[in-house]
Amino acid sequence: MNEEVLVSFFDDHQSRFSKETIRSYRLSLQQFFFFCKKGYSEVKAADIRAWLASLEEKGLKKRSIHIKLSGLKSFYQYCMEENLLKKNPLSMVKTPKKDDVLPYYLSKRQLAELQELTRNDYQFRPIIETLYSTGVRISELLQIKLEDIKWDTRQIWIRKGKGTKERFVLFSHDCAERLKLYLEKRETNSLFLFANRRGGPLHREYIQKNFRNFSESLGFKVSPHTLRHTFAAHLAEKNMPQSYIQDLLGHVDINSTRIYTRLMETARKKQYDRYQT
Repeated sequence: MNEEVLVSFFDDHQSRFSKETIRSYRLSLQQFFFFCKKGYSEVKAADIRAWLASLEEKGLKKRSIHIKLSGLKSFYQYCMEENLLKKNPLSMVKTPKKDDVLPYYLSKRQLAELQELTRNDYQFRPIIETLYSTGVRISELLQIKLEDIKWDTRQIWIRKGKGTKERFVLFSHDCAERLKLYLEKRETNSLFLFANRRGGPLHREYIQKNFRNFSESLGFKVSPHTLRHTFAAHLAEKNMPQSYIQDLLGHVDINSTRIYTRLMETARKKQYDRYQT
């Protein structure tokens, strides 16, 4: 019974949700119903509280719990709209407060170490440069096609970003040179910028696996999303206006970008403290 309603829920939201949101919500709902072992219509507020408590016991951060709860909220909102339920079990569940944590990003020295580590990697060096130079999400990077790149103005058209919002991002001269070298060397004939041997886009897990290896070699955490944070943080440190960073990141709400301004203030304080010691 749960499966049938879940299929309808995702089918009806196919155009509204990004692929990432669908992936995240699907996983959250599977985890919840596996924990609860009840039909969706039998779920009570106490069941949801018990699940949230179990997630906290496992050591999940409040932000991660918040994301998982978002999937459940969206599903039960759908159930109410479709008159599948008379009462929403989430109406009596208090949303846990998000941790006020600044995004983790690389210092210029750490970025240089990552670049040095991958200096002779003809594929991953340009991937790293593109992620850092443009600030795109990994899902967006993997969908970039050669026809989306404007080499003369150094722009890339991101056709469908998060929430199906399209935008143009910029890339540096150094990034352009590395991309051209990569395209000259690769043997695959593909429409995609970063392609596998069969011509399709590289697989997300393949990228993530290599980044885990980089983290192990370097002794500090680095991921595609870390480079997105690094891109935004370094621009904020250079006093780029919030609205510009917002456009480049593809944030619909400027509040999502404001955290980088706070991050810039933290970076300035660190610089000040260094000068005072």
